[in-house]
Amino acid sequence: MKYFVLIPDGMADRPCPELGGKTPMEVADKKHMDALASLSVGGTAMNVPAHMVPESDTANLAILSYDPAVYSKGRSPLEAVSMGLTLGENDTAIRCNVVTLSEEEENYEDRHMLDHSADEITTEEAAELIKALNEALPMAGRKLHTGISYRHCLVWENADDRYDFDRPHDIIGQRIGDHLPKEENGGGEFLAFMKAGYDVLNHHPVNEERRRRGLRPANSPWLWSPGKKPALPSFTEKWGVKGTVISAVDLIKGIGLCAGMEVVNVEGATGNYHTSYENKANAAISAFENGSDFVYVHVEAPDECGHRGELDVKVKAIEKIDALILAPVLAYLKERGEDFKILVLPDHPTPIEIRTHSHEAVPFFLYDSRKEVSGMKKFSEANAGALNNYIADGSTLLGYMIEK
Repeated sequence: MKYFVLIPDGMADRPCPELGGKTPMEVADKKHMDALASLSVGGTAMNVPAHMVPESDTANLAILSYDPAVYSKGRSPLEAVSMGLTLGENDTAIRCNVVTLSEEEENYEDRHMLDHSADEITTEEAAELIKALNEALPMAGRKLHTGISYRHCLVWENADDRYDFDRPHDIIGQRIGDHLPKEENGGGEFLAFMKAGYDVLNHHPVNEERRRRGLRPANSPWLWSPGKKPALPSFTEKWGVKGTVISAVDLIKGIGLCAGMEVVNVEGATGNYHTSYENKANAAISAFENGSDFVYVHVEAPDECGHRGELDVKVKAIEKIDALILAPVLAYLKERGEDFKILVLPDHPTPIEIRTHSHEAVPFFLYDSRKEVSGMKKFSEANAGALNNYIADGSTLLGYMIEK
């Protein structure tokens, strides 16, 4: 038996007036998802416990059968593992976005969050900015490490790993003063770093060149989601299968590494719409060919489109995932002649109307090549909900898929 899990991150949405009251999933031409869903067990799953923030770390931990209420220690430590960083017992890893803030205001606190990704800055440009921050703001026990695009990691010895930062993608268009770390509740050092970082980055040559090209500058660091060194039980020991994780995102790679799974770095995988869907499909097929029983492919594109409010692009991203990833992997699994199961679901919704993650249950279907059933006509949020098959704890969903 082979198992294929496909995660179109943030694909689920809410009815959009611009689409005549339909969702991106409903209007997207995704014939392979729809065809499989019509022959599959389907329903909805709540991947993130009600008391937790609907972030990708909590949601993907749940899909991989790790209860986030037990195992979630913040996304940054997982990203640090993927980046090859070794965290000491006293180290706190903190996600550091390089973001775009408005510039016309005199005070830092009065600026507005314009873009949590600085127009999805390139990794090469961001690396220069991270280097500048490390050189201009040296401190014993504190160092920034370059990740991918706008996503970076600050390792800070003895820093508070439970500080409640606000997430930059939640406050697009808002005045940042209401969302900055507060000196009165222990956030003084974090605030000082962010404010000093703005002075370092705003007129850095990289940003001046970006302005010249009509791109948004990455003119401030923004800290969030701290945590300590993570630990997960072995996925292979838990389920008795060899697993592979394929993603462009350090967070998802970090979960795979902490679970003892193989992690594949895919050439051309970017974490946004302009990613190599074909190479991800080829990587999945190669993983099966090389002996993996379970392959988990995560695609960030729909989520990024949701954060950026790009409705048309989100629809296109869903279509590309269907045609360029699901279709070839499905064809491969059929050709090899072995029994297989396919699970498709977003980790969480990222509705266009709010441009951030929401807490609704997500639609799923689970296809079994041995026993096709009468499922939903089209894979959508509403159709999945109408099946009245609700999985209240998303961390149990994998148990319906993997046979032990």
